Amino acid sequence: MAGVLTARAPRLVRSPLRRILLRLVSSLAVLWGAVTATFVLLHLMPGGTADVLAAGAQVSPATRAAITAQYRLGDPLPQQYAAYLGRLLHGDFGDSYVLREPVWRAIGTQLPATLQLLSSTLLVTAVGAVLLAQATARAGRRTRALVASLEALVVALPPYWVGLLLLALFSFQLRWLPAIGAPGLPGLILPTAALAAAPTAVLSQVLREGLLRAVEEPFATSARARGISEQAVVLRHALRHALLPATALFGWLAGSLIGGAVVIEIVFSRQGIGRLLLSAVQNKDMPVVTALVLLAAIVFVLVNLMVDTVHGLIDPRARHLGRTL
Repeated sequence: MAGVLTARAPRLVRSPLRRILLRLVSSLAVLWGAVTATFVLLHLMPGGTADVLAAGAQVSPATRAAITAQYRLGDPLPQQYAAYLGRLLHGDFGDSYVLREPVWRAIGTQLPATLQLLSSTLLVTAVGAVLLAQATARAGRRTRALVASLEALVVALPPYWVGLLLLALFSFQLRWLPAIGAPGLPGLILPTAALAAAPTAVLSQVLREGLLRAVEEPFATSARARGISEQAVVLRHALRHALLPATALFGWLAGSLIGGAVVIEIVFSRQGIGRLLLSAVQNKDMPVVTALVLLAAIVFVLVNLMVDTVHGLIDPRARHLGRTL
């Protein structure tokens, strides 16, 4: 028996390290894919690369020569790609050819507002989905069917439609909340609700189905036999099992919120990288686009790393066996 435990110990030690290394490699692959796709699109866009980098503006021959030299456009394509990756590794994104300022300075002025919106949306999504799933899981079949239909309707609506409906009701009709561009918490409520509506509905459906399955498992029956109340069975036992598939879905939804934030910031006239990205794409300001694509990929990777950590806390077997159950 001791020999078996001794043989398994190195495997259990190596498994978490292996999982961390695999996660690191996959994260680097996501970042590499994002920056490579941006490079390819840059060279596939109509017009010369120098014209694209100049944001379509009429530039002098000296400016065109400077752009060509900075981005090494006269070199063969593989060398251009290597130089492109080298600049990114050193954090050199150059200057915006539209804003006429360093790219990171332009992003830094808009990033806090977007991070505020994303953070509030993630919080509302997580808390709202858990509360809604718990409340409806103990309801009758007809109530669950009605709630599921409403959730499907919310998921089907585009975020900008949800935002417009919220504006029409709470700002223009009831006049409870400011319409557009308001600072502070009042101006954050409606954008957060619009962006969190669909993710909350999706997570609630997954959690509710998980809870309904979990409360019928043998461990739940055993807990009831020991005199534990139904609410305690749901909160202390069933919810933990239901959270396992929901956490993986939450990571994917959190990564997709960045695209939704672009639309919501425009609908509610909020400051943020959404409006900056729209302007950069419209003006073909590729240094800004490149930086924002990389930033979105980094946020996606970090959120999924956090979700992976939470998954390990919920299910300790995932940490020891190096797999997600």
